[in-house]
Amino acid sequence: MVRHGQATPFEKETDRLSPLGEKQSRKLAEFWIRNNVVFDEVVSGSLVRQRRTAEIIGRCYADAGLSWPGHRINEDLNEFDGTGILNILAPKLAEQNTDFRQLLEKARDNRTSPDRNRHFQRMFEAVMDPWMSGALISPHVEPWESFRARVTRGIDEIISRSDGSRRVAVFTSGGPIGATVQRVFNAPPAIGIEINWRVRNCSVTEFLYSRGRITLDMFNAIPHLDEPDLHSFR
Repeated sequence: MVRHGQATPFEKETDRLSPLGEKQSRKLAEFWIRNNVVFDEVVSGSLVRQRRTAEIIGRCYADAGLSWPGHRINEDLNEFDGTGILNILAPKLAEQNTDFRQLLEKARDNRTSPDRNRHFQRMFEAVMDPWMSGALISPHVEPWESFRARVTRGIDEIISRSDGSRRVAVFTSGGPIGATVQRVFNAPPAIGIEINWRVRNCSVTEFLYSRGRITLDMFNAIPHLDEPDLHSFR
């Protein structure tokens, strides 16, 4: 499972790769090509940032004269509805909770400041907790349990298609990766989001699987991002 390259969360159009995200994707392709990594299947969610990461890597393989499977789309691998959480649930929570309203105002006031990531993260974590617990809901925002269920369905669909040894590249986001690691260890659901916060852009998390079984082999690896300025979380 590969988290997409860096996107543009603080811009008007958030679902696209930044120039850094495109560079991260090319670096992963170069690393795989140097190490003779080939895939039997490529799957991505339907989000632009997920598909674009797969497309850049596929183009690098083609330019190198190597085989790259045409990737298929599985919407079950999409990220949780971060836009809905921020635009619908966060204002709703701010009406109920003075402390959160202050966090939300600080995040908005610092959208262009050097500290924007820190203020955004504090606010986002604070609204995620009631969303996950079911205390904060809206008919227009996918609930946490529904998100976990569809990610499980998406991963199970990939596993069920394999009748032998196959290597599958899955281009997705931090939330589905965190939820899958949480599932593998049968950890409390909240651990999935804690893991999500640590998943780096364009990192690789590897699982070994067979029908009915999946185990973690490697988490959040970035050997291909060999310069500090290539590292990002958001």
